Amino acid sequence: MSEAQALFAVLRQSADADCVAALERLVRDAPDYRLSRINVLDFARREALDEERAITAFLHAARIGLFEMSWNVLCPGCGGVLGATASLKSVRSGDYHCALCAAGYEPTLDEMVEVSFTVSSRVRRIAGHNPNELPIWEYLRQIFWGSGVDLPEDALEATIQELTLDAVELPAGDKAILSLQLPAEFIIVFEPVTHAAQFIDVKGVPTRERQSLTLVYNNVRAPTGTMEMRPGPLRLTLENRTGARVLPAVWVANDAMHRFIGKRRPFVTAKRLLSNQTFRDIYRTDTLDVDQRLKITSLTFLFTDLKGSTELYERVGDLAAFDLVREHFRTLHEIVASEGGAVVKTIGDAVMATFPTPDRALAAALRMRDAMRTLNASHGSEDLLLKIGIHEGPCLAVTLNERQDYFGQTVNIASRVQGLALTQSILATNAVVGHPDSATLLAAAGQKPMAKHHALRGIASEMAIYEIP
Repeated sequence: MSEAQALFAVLRQSADADCVAALERLVRDAPDYRLSRINVLDFARREALDEERAITAFLHAARIGLFEMSWNVLCPGCGGVLGATASLKSVRSGDYHCALCAAGYEPTLDEMVEVSFTVSSRVRRIAGHNPNELPIWEYLRQIFWGSGVDLPEDALEATIQELTLDAVELPAGDKAILSLQLPAEFIIVFEPVTHAAQFIDVKGVPTRERQSLTLVYNNVRAPTGTMEMRPGPLRLTLENRTGARVLPAVWVANDAMHRFIGKRRPFVTAKRLLSNQTFRDIYRTDTLDVDQRLKITSLTFLFTDLKGSTELYERVGDLAAFDLVREHFRTLHEIVASEGGAVVKTIGDAVMATFPTPDRALAAALRMRDAMRTLNASHGSEDLLLKIGIHEGPCLAVTLNERQDYFGQTVNIASRVQGLALTQSILATNAVVGHPDSATLLAAAGQKPMAKHHALRGIASEMAIYEIP
């Protein structure tokens, strides 16, 4: 049995069988480029798999060494990778600069940090394991652009050649001279290895006189500059003073180029992974450094608590109450995970969970309430009375008490909304019930939220809180 076969045998013990079979086919049959920075959501779509099960399979596969996980900071403009690390701990909270877009961005975990997977070299050697040997256009596909940029499968080189005037592979210490005919367009000389760019605004009366430009690549990242030139001949000198190969190309930045890099597809975001129960279980204490503060622009928080748990212990005794509460926790964990969320922590009889979107939290809340009713009916009592509060908004991903956690007013509001809930109540803010997918979910369930205004401690003005009857 090969090492890959042995690892897949281990994977079958913890991941969905259909997902494991699809992963085996991928590793065995796929071309190299499809095994570099794999987009899990695209893989699930191709194989008709459940997204959450596919994510879980890749996480377990990375844990045992079948794949390597990468956290990639993306430019929201062009979709290029501005930084790639093996751990979220290495993602900076300061600005990342994109030379191709001439813009700087502070990373957020919603859409600017993707998580992708590359097959381990122990399992199968692929060209992407040696980026410095990739052909120029494959370097762009596999290394520069993120997995959310929907590039052509088969005609990548032909497509890019229509968008460029020329390109060259320039070894360390080498120099190249390109003779070009500049059209009356906006031109970008972009080099993806050093992430350097020069903008050329070509306009005015065409000239027959040869124009000259020299660009030197070194290890100092300079800001993108813009210069004007006239349509006509250009002698472009490119000099590589770095210690590695560079891959400059001359792009025509027209509508065709913008359509090319503007075609996108969904990908696994850092936010989604942090709200995945399997990820939290596997990487419980190895997510963020204690001093890291990473922004999330939208995350949904769900808090639960049992009403009258103290009286429950006194009424039925410690042993019976403990068994009931433990069964309640197990049920809530299962529901949260099945709705694509994760339990952040439990506090006494309370649960704090996160979800990528409000509708998933609302769906979980409705299922939790039904599950508690079923448990009560099976025990012939009304001992498990669950109070639920939900809110959505921005927050910070942090490490507290050696555990990945969240901080901010959104967390405080969600907790205080739960504190307003009465027996078996589900309370949510407008940010939750007003979400389009939440409205669809509630309408399908025949639920009509009823709003009341409440004052919440620490909030200046009253908030509309909706009860889901």
